[in-house]
Amino acid sequence: MALQTPTTKEISDNIIAQLEASLNQTIPLLPKSFMRVLAKALAAVFITLYKYAGFSFLQMFITTASDQVTTVNGRELVPLTEWGRTVGVGDPVQPVSAQLNVEVTVTSQGGTLGVGSQLVSADNGITYSTLSSVLLDAPTVIVTAIAAEPGVVGNLESGAALSFVSPLAGVARAASVDSQAVTGSDVETTASYRQRILDRFQKPPQGGAYADYEQWAEAPTGTLNAYPYASDCPGQVDVYIESSTEVDGIPTTAQLQESLDSINQSNRRPVNALVQTLPITRTYFDVEVEGLQVDDIATVQSDITTAVEAYFLNREPYIGGLTVPPRTDRITQSGVAGVVDSVVSASGGVFTSAVVLLGAIPTPLYSLGIGEKAKADSVVFT
Repeated sequence: MALQTPTTKEISDNIIAQLEASLNQTIPLLPKSFMRVLAKALAAVFITLYKYAGFSFLQMFITTASDQVTTVNGRELVPLTEWGRTVGVGDPVQPVSAQLNVEVTVTSQGGTLGVGSQLVSADNGITYSTLSSVLLDAPTVIVTAIAAEPGVVGNLESGAALSFVSPLAGVARAASVDSQAVTGSDVETTASYRQRILDRFQKPPQGGAYADYEQWAEAPTGTLNAYPYASDCPGQVDVYIESSTEVDGIPTTAQLQESLDSINQSNRRPVNALVQTLPITRTYFDVEVEGLQVDDIATVQSDITTAVEAYFLNREPYIGGLTVPPRTDRITQSGVAGVVDSVVSASGGVFTSAVVLLGAIPTPLYSLGIGEKAKADSVVFT
């Protein structure tokens, strides 16, 4: 039986009908009739109860639980966060400020670069503050600085230029990034947090199964996905890491180490397992859409490109015992054509064919291998 929330008018009309049946007389049609005013007032109460009941029902399921603060009997809570705490996922991951190892040129040895010294990047406009004092006892010294603003905006690649906000004694004003100590990340999205909770339900901890390595490796904020495999070497586990902050998802050395540390620090990891974290590989595909005929061709081409890119990004390697059906490790020409057809059909147009190319070679079927992800390199219309 489908539960449909009635409208206020439907409830009001129902109350009027019941009053007429009970009183055995017709209620006057005047809008200000006492019975009609009473019916509308009661309908407002009933519709409020309907909405409260409907809202409460949605909180029973992770996919529909609210991510907004809700006050119940004077207590404030976030239903989705309560689900996360219940299953052991915890709260949504908060943003992290990037930390950089900065190479500073010393012009006069013997002094000290004080804590809180500020540098600024011309690339992103973010200010960085040094976390500790450093002796100026070498031609160049390395100091760790943290971004004033949390998030991926504070990340800089090795070699990026920085400069001190104001001239300081004993050091050159220009400096550069030596390496990234901590990768900055944005606050976790509701969709990502909801998926983590679902994963915990579908893949409960088992003391060293694939699901455990996946959860341990994905704990750092800079890790988007982790794909564990039993290595060909006995007693070794290879975990492929996809970054949530880097171009094409290829993780930095620091992010690989963060995931490895997270795995090794787990008190449920098998003590005799050797673990190594590796970067994913990315395979690029081209798609040719032929014979597209539609009225607003520019808009439809943009929509097709967006849909095709999403199709390839959602492809993942298959791992037995870990992957939740349906499988998404196969890239098929028919699947891509179906994505294109859904966009074109919605716009009332037609197209002849959609061809998947790998290195200019038509590829009707492709299966992702170990630690391999896919991406649409280009979508061409002919």
